[in-house]
Amino acid sequence: MKLFRFHDIPLIFYLTGNFLLFFSYVTLIPILIAFFTCEWAELVSFSMTFFLFVFISHLFTLFTPNQREIKWVHGMSSTALVWLIVMVVSAVPLFFSSHYGSYLDSCFEIMSGITTTGLSLTIDLDHLPISINIWRHLIQFVGGQGIVVLSLVFLTPAGVGFQAMVGEGKDERLLPNIRSTSKSIWNISMVYFCIGVLLLSITGMLYGLPFPWALFHSFSIYCSAWSTGGFLPQSQSMLYYHNIWFEALAASFFILGSINFGLHYVVWYKDRKELFKDIEIKSMIATISFLTLFLMVGLLKDSIYSTFLPLTRKGLFQLLSAHFGAGQCNIYSRQFITQWGDLGLVVLILAMMFGGSASSTAGGFKLFRIGVFFKAVISDIRKLLYPKNSIIVDKIHHIQDIILTDKIVKNSIMIIMLYILTHLTAALAGMIAGNSAISSLFEATSATANVGLSTGITNPAMPAFLKVVYIIVMWMGRLEFVATFVLIASLYREIKSQFTHEVII
Repeated sequence: MKLFRFHDIPLIFYLTGNFLLFFSYVTLIPILIAFFTCEWAELVSFSMTFFLFVFISHLFTLFTPNQREIKWVHGMSSTALVWLIVMVVSAVPLFFSSHYGSYLDSCFEIMSGITTTGLSLTIDLDHLPISINIWRHLIQFVGGQGIVVLSLVFLTPAGVGFQAMVGEGKDERLLPNIRSTSKSIWNISMVYFCIGVLLLSITGMLYGLPFPWALFHSFSIYCSAWSTGGFLPQSQSMLYYHNIWFEALAASFFILGSINFGLHYVVWYKDRKELFKDIEIKSMIATISFLTLFLMVGLLKDSIYSTFLPLTRKGLFQLLSAHFGAGQCNIYSRQFITQWGDLGLVVLILAMMFGGSASSTAGGFKLFRIGVFFKAVISDIRKLLYPKNSIIVDKIHHIQDIILTDKIVKNSIMIIMLYILTHLTAALAGMIAGNSAISSLFEATSATANVGLSTGITNPAMPAFLKVVYIIVMWMGRLEFVATFVLIASLYREIKSQFTHEVII
């Protein structure tokens, strides 16, 4: 008889079960919505989802960890695994709603939501049941804060630490206690949530919406903007509203959402001047200025927008939405291909690649890494100008002064190269599916950087293999590769050990 002896898997599963228990409680919200809106079919499907989450959670927590010390492999692997399970289970109510062509399409929609991407395969989005629509926006809000982060606020699995948060790209330790750090992120989000929904609701009622619908749309727009998620309740995105105030408020909140949670905390509680000293803010100003210049040249050259108001309202809104991963647009998707020209598309691709801040709801390279890269280039140029024996210590300021070490530079460049490689791989998949090179690169970048803007490639009719490719790159891009690689490596190691070190009884 062979006795399988696993080392890391029991603890990974145990942690995953705890995180899934939190997400089961999240499903209670659409259950209540479905009850009050008399959407009985959705009430049944969401109830099934709730019990499925609870069952899987308890099944995973039955595993008895071989060790109590949570290491990086455990925290990161459980983070990567929980996102996959959440995708599979959360897709159940979408599949039964008849607004998705297949279960794969439903899984695509959920992965796009929790990774705050915003690419959608919904059929007839304008008539989606309210509870399903609320669910789409809720998962992008939770995904933006981080499933693990919110789990630590409400449940705090025993012994779980910083490792799991880093797996979600939240690598700022705001306070010494990990639960206090998670609560701080949650508190910051909830304050902005109340302000955002209030302002958007007032705007909606002034726009002529009855209060219940103004509240629904304000909730949807806010979740999409703050979480830089991209989902909106109407197929025409922000263009549906034709309201400059909605657009201005949305842009304000997705800029705020793309700023590092740690910087929010410091500006709130310690020193407001940090906002103007931080390397990420300086990188943000530099990249936006650079990209705006070239975008304006491209749009004016082709006479796409001839006056100042449409140039800023259409051009700048798309640029900011791309840069900060919001995925909202106030033009038709096909206009990117038919009107904006190659220069306009290249600018948006670069904006999506750059992304927002580290430890924020945005994706992409991250402004911290861009700042580190250019600081390292400038540092190397300076060193060539000084005598060989000179000792030069370069620093960057991110909440505090940080010495620019080779390790920081190496890690930043490594992640940037992984993003570029993933962009190109997904773009090749798009080209294999029969799309043009520029459109394929645009869509691949949007998926990997978790943006959500589309040229029209993402639709229910696209090949199944391309849907799978986009699911994988959205997952890997949101978790910044490391957590996914750790999960794959740990599972491979465990499986390999069964064939090389089996204990025979």
